[in-house]
Amino acid sequence: MSRLVWRQGPQPDVLVRAAHLLDPRRGLDAKLDLLIREGEIAAMGESGTLEAPHGAEVIDGDGRHLFPAFFDPHVHLRTPGFEHKEDLQTGTRSAAAGGFAAIVAMPNTQPTVDSAPILRSLRDDARATASVPVGFLAAISRNLKGQELTEMAELRDEGALGFTDDGMPVADAGLLRRAFQYQRMCGGVLALHEEDLALSAGGSMNEGEVSTRLGLGGIPSIAESTFIERDASIARYEGGRMHVQHVTCAEAVEAVATAKSRGTQITAEASPHHLLLNEDAIASSLDTRLKMNPPLRTEADRLAVVEALRTGVLDCIGTDHAPHSREEKEVPFEEAMMGTTGLETAFAAVYTDLVIPGSLELDLLIERLTAGASVFDLPISKIAQGERANLCLIDLGARWTVGEAGYESRSDNCCFAGRTLNGKVLLTIADGSIAYRERSLALSAA
Repeated sequence: MSRLVWRQGPQPDVLVRAAHLLDPRRGLDAKLDLLIREGEIAAMGESGTLEAPHGAEVIDGDGRHLFPAFFDPHVHLRTPGFEHKEDLQTGTRSAAAGGFAAIVAMPNTQPTVDSAPILRSLRDDARATASVPVGFLAAISRNLKGQELTEMAELRDEGALGFTDDGMPVADAGLLRRAFQYQRMCGGVLALHEEDLALSAGGSMNEGEVSTRLGLGGIPSIAESTFIERDASIARYEGGRMHVQHVTCAEAVEAVATAKSRGTQITAEASPHHLLLNEDAIASSLDTRLKMNPPLRTEADRLAVVEALRTGVLDCIGTDHAPHSREEKEVPFEEAMMGTTGLETAFAAVYTDLVIPGSLELDLLIERLTAGASVFDLPISKIAQGERANLCLIDLGARWTVGEAGYESRSDNCCFAGRTLNGKVLLTIADGSIAYRERSLALSAA
């Protein structure tokens, strides 16, 4: 059974001429032609040396970069139940527009993805409508209540990549322990939203000087780090696998690093907004697009997260793409729903703010944007002959303003809205099919 499902489109022959191919895992960094035939990378050669088969689409890659397509381990598609915010069609189009050839959807929907029939229905819908392959996480507890485990083995047999109560922590340590026992037997991974609700209750932003000055309830960083420490201890004791979602602070980074040093089977992700923004952005605007959970932290925390991503303490980037309607965001800050969209801006935002200034290397960014696949034991996209074509073509020199031309997502609550960024996705090929093509991209036929 394939755990990723989608609507397989046509697989045209495509020749990309004279693109700068970069695949850091293979040590590939060269200007080459690349030919795709029947969904696979058929050949690579020096610029101008490959012949296009009759009828193939020819794309001018000169001055552009061709990367392995990205993988997002943390996306909210809002279906079933909240399709006014997002659905499989709009969410996967948004992913493709950001260079992602596969994503993982969270189960905090209505109804919750906590039974085999619901998961089966979602997978069937993805086969009919999704623009890129989608994997689904099922809930750890029924209706995310943290009181009763789901039928994890049955859900795994139905195709669940793993399990999460994302949006809510698993507060009951005994329940989490049993979940790790089942996870060890049936496979997958537990992806954990780390938050002590007793510490975070009533909070709208990071607890500290800024929240005090604004008169807003605060969420302390220890609400995150103490639960990571607890859950890592349980995972280590049970021999289970855990993935820490959206790490935001120095204490959480330390907790992940300590768990790894003790042999815990633990991976962790950082989100673009936590890599690039801090709580001061809220102070200057009270923009509800900057309200998310966990919240934007201090500048020292942001720098700690960047360094952890650089050194590998944090394994990958997950956008935590969380669309909301305007009515849910255009309210006072304390009342607004938490979350920001991020699929369409992830690469460009991190490239603009961290790669161009020299805080991260471009090849490391590509590694971290593709590494999420390994969290779920899925193959990482490669640029190599014989590999399925999962590629994105990006113009690093192109500058564009976020939101100016609209979004592929149904929602527009992007924390980078109005920002001018470098790096525009021109083309995304997912499993051999063209999932996204920027309108200005010139094509010709052989």
